[in-house]
Amino acid sequence: MLPRLRHATAGYPRQFWLLFWGVLVNSSGSSMVWPFLTIYLRQRLDVPLTTIALLLTANSLAGLASTSIAGPAVDRFGRKGAMVLSLGVGCLFMLALGRVDTLAAAVALMIFKGMTDPLYRVGSDAMVADLIPPARRADAYALLRMISNLGVAIGPSIGGFITAVSYGLAFSIAAATALIYALLVAVFMRETIPQWPAEERAKQARGYGPVLRDRPFVAFCIAYSFAGMAYSLMMVLLPVYMKENFGLPESAYGLILAANAAMVVLFQYGVTRLTQRYHHLPVLAVGSLFYALGVGSVALGAGFTAFLVSMIILTIGELIMIPTSTALTANLAPPDMRGRYMGVYGLTWGVAMGIGPVLGGTLNDQLAPVAIWYAGLVLGAVAMIGFLVLARVMPRRSPVSAAAAPPPA
Repeated sequence: MLPRLRHATAGYPRQFWLLFWGVLVNSSGSSMVWPFLTIYLRQRLDVPLTTIALLLTANSLAGLASTSIAGPAVDRFGRKGAMVLSLGVGCLFMLALGRVDTLAAAVALMIFKGMTDPLYRVGSDAMVADLIPPARRADAYALLRMISNLGVAIGPSIGGFITAVSYGLAFSIAAATALIYALLVAVFMRETIPQWPAEERAKQARGYGPVLRDRPFVAFCIAYSFAGMAYSLMMVLLPVYMKENFGLPESAYGLILAANAAMVVLFQYGVTRLTQRYHHLPVLAVGSLFYALGVGSVALGAGFTAFLVSMIILTIGELIMIPTSTALTANLAPPDMRGRYMGVYGLTWGVAMGIGPVLGGTLNDQLAPVAIWYAGLVLGAVAMIGFLVLARVMPRRSPVSAAAAPPPA
């Protein structure tokens, strides 16, 4: 296994590996906090679950708004500065959130963070597309997911115990890791934005018009948003559901999330090597089916083991979907528009996190807690149907040739 992995990853540039290890540092710190954020805010602010979900919606809406700027900014000014800015804000956000004591302050912080999150996501995804040729991008994104989830396996396992003692300490550690990663990017990474001749740059389309006219790509993003809504219910609302309805502590959810991360670390690369043999859209339909089954099965659970099984089912879908969707976006994007395509693709996460938890919180407060998971089953099924329809009607477009792009700076 290890010799095959070394052979498959040989030839990736040094900067990719800097990104790889930086992701581990940052994800280890941030995942000590994010899985328990709903619990922390609910206890700290003493407000209904729907209100907590609306805080996440405010974060997502801010991200949606700033994505319209992030894509063109990354295409025009570069990837590196955008990443450093986003990570620096992340450091300040963690320090401030550990001291928040009013709902208004929490809203302001969530909006502040949401406005800068897309800069890192769009910048790093575009940087990988700049560095890695199309045939190897799915593998590269899979490797980054593996190392990110190794951090997620480490973070919640420790964070569940640290937050039980002091949320402030957990926020301080998360802030420090964001700062370390920001310094790594600023000092050791070079800019990778393609350098176009002046006459070619003048011809480049401005804004998102060309992306939004790519109807098959927009349809893909809509279907993917439904899948993301199902996924968001599990990641945002499961810890509260477990604690309030079954008395399970934060550490129990930390172990469940660690299992999710461990599966990605152990199986992501192998699953991606298998799925990349097939056309992207049917693969995404299969992944959506696992999302639907994983989220829907929570309704049948009544304890730690049952919820762990539900997470395992969901994670199989995650292994299938996320590298496949990112590689599809990178391959369809013209080299001069990678930031904008990644920006629109990133909107799917913002839409999912903005709508999914609010829908689930409303169902929890107005109908019954178990209704959250039946809604997730429906959302995943809608996504699956959408991808199957797209697989029949979407042109089998070829990836953009790496040869068409000018060399990075």
